[in-house]
Amino acid sequence: MEYIALPPGLVTTSMAARACDVAPATIRDWVRRGILTRCGGTPKRPIYRLADVTKARTAAKPCRPGQRGAAAA
Repeated sequence: MEYIALPPGLVTTSMAARACDVAPATIRDWVRRGILTRCGGTPKRPIYRLADVTKARTAAKPCRPGQRGAAAA
């Protein structure tokens, strides 16, 4: 079930994923990692600010040593 109508500037997980050209799981991962925060909705149907989503897309992603993309020590 999707929302019937959202206020301007707010998007669902699937809409955010389409806006960033990533999978919905990536949006959920950004939330889990603290790169993106929810601005409302329900636990199963969160909503996000579109401006926050676009900032998260270009934000530096934290990574652990030994992970792909991590700088060699």
